[in-house]
Amino acid sequence: MMNKSIGIILLGIGIIMLVWTGFTYTRKEKIIDAGPIQVSADREHTVNWSPYAGGILVAGGIVLLLAKKKGN
Repeated sequence: MMNKSIGIILLGIGIIMLVWTGFTYTRKEKIIDAGPIQVSADREHTVNWSPYAGGILVAGGIVLLLAKKKGN
């Protein structure tokens, strides 16, 4: 039962990682902080991951879904 749940979660995350290979976000950073004078700028940061990571998660999820419980 636990393997099935983890397999579904891995499969879902893997598919999402294959569809979206990264994202960009903007963060406000202080450039100058000299007493009453403050200068800040918006900086874009990008987070990317390899499509291989999503493929590995999909494969792991499939393996867990297809694995049979030993012992019973």
